[in-house]
Amino acid sequence: MFAQQTNFKFDFGGNRVQDGFIPITEHSEFDRKVGYGFMDISGLKSIDRGGNALTGDYITSDKPFYFSVIIPEGNYDIKLNLGDSKGTSQTTVRVENRRLMLDDVKTKGGEIVEKLITVHVKDSILRNQDGVEIGIVKLKPRERKYLHWDNLLTIEFNGRAPKICAITIQPNKTAKTIYLTGDSTVVDAQYEPWASWGQMLPCFFVPEEVVVANYAESGETLKAFEDRHRIDKIWNKIKAGDYLFIQFGHNDQKYGNSTKSGYRKRLQTWINKAKQLGAIPVLVASMNRRVFDKNNKIVNTLDDFPDTMREIAKEENVYLIDLNVMSKTLFEALGPENSKKAFIYYPANTYPNQPDALADDTHFNTYGAYELAKCVIKSIVDQKQPLTRFISKKYKGFDLNQPDPFEKFYWPESIFMESLKPDGN
Repeated sequence: MFAQQTNFKFDFGGNRVQDGFIPITEHSEFDRKVGYGFMDISGLKSIDRGGNALTGDYITSDKPFYFSVIIPEGNYDIKLNLGDSKGTSQTTVRVENRRLMLDDVKTKGGEIVEKLITVHVKDSILRNQDGVEIGIVKLKPRERKYLHWDNLLTIEFNGRAPKICAITIQPNKTAKTIYLTGDSTVVDAQYEPWASWGQMLPCFFVPEEVVVANYAESGETLKAFEDRHRIDKIWNKIKAGDYLFIQFGHNDQKYGNSTKSGYRKRLQTWINKAKQLGAIPVLVASMNRRVFDKNNKIVNTLDDFPDTMREIAKEENVYLIDLNVMSKTLFEALGPENSKKAFIYYPANTYPNQPDALADDTHFNTYGAYELAKCVIKSIVDQKQPLTRFISKKYKGFDLNQPDPFEKFYWPESIFMESLKPDGN
């Protein structure tokens, strides 16, 4: 088996190409034989401003566009040159399943900026330490359409005026990896308007140093995560100094499991295994559902699952991010009506093929997911966890009693939309 290419240099724009770079024009449609290209070339424009071969031209579009590269599993540093040598630009960059990397990067007239992101690319194959295939993650049918199991790195360019001049890709062998495990409130959701805190997390960390690897999936319990070999995939990859974030409860409860029927034992087993491998386990107590009482206070609908998380964190002396407590404060600050703006509440026909209104008190939209990601970061910082030194300057603190105004939240929607509710509740 030949080694796949892991280093790339792409020059986006017209016919003038920087030495050593692969030319990418508005006609560069993805081809598996070539190994890279745009998912859809309709609407793409190559603009050449003259001057520097690398930064004097760029690709843009009036709608989101997606560039894919065949690349082996691993962590990668991706350097992006964004801007317009004779104009302004405004670009949001996401990868794979709408994983937020760069949030609304604006350039002034004539400015070209260089931005770095660090991305985890995964496939569904289980390998031993020698790289030999020993099994496979049992994917659900819906996952087969996802952009994060498809053996490609896909980069989404979005925003009011996205302009991309160049991309370079190289492996990153040293970044601390944060492996996320959990359910539909953690997963990298592919479809608008659904979203989870896990896919918002990467934009709050310093690239090169830390990379977020989201292995969560809708509807999962601790047991299902084991049965489908998702956790085995992580055990085969996690290394000393990495992190394992564990958030389960919503579905464990739904399937009639009690905290005494394997939940506690599995959590303890995962914690011990992570420690044995030199990784740092972090428990995340599940956030509340949007259920208010007559006094506008959040009602606990998760039985004793959050308490069990707290107990185990104390017993095992591991970090706890208490999203349960934090979400209660956050949702009560928003109030019964305003909190709907953080969840999937949309009138009929807001999205394609959506004849009925959506009203979901468990799953979040992009605004709600972003606020919960800030809760996670706040907890890391407040506890002075070692990860604190890798939090980016983008995070400027967060007051749970004063959530960010919904009206000021900017999220240009991707082209992928679906009204079907994710697995789990």
